[in-house]
Amino acid sequence: MSQDNLIKLECTECKKLNYHSTKNKKTIKARLELNKFCKTCKTRKPHKETK
Repeated sequence: MSQDNLIKLECTECKKLNYHSTKNKKTIKARLELNKFCKTCKTRKPHKETK
């Protein structure tokens, strides 16, 4: 994976960095938000893209 397209996903509840993903930065300018399983909260929570 290219380092340019790598993003970090952070849980909105506990603020832990749980996932890494890729995104096409040329077409998508807004911050990405996905529902993912948080290991610390033990539930599905929205995860937002961080810098």
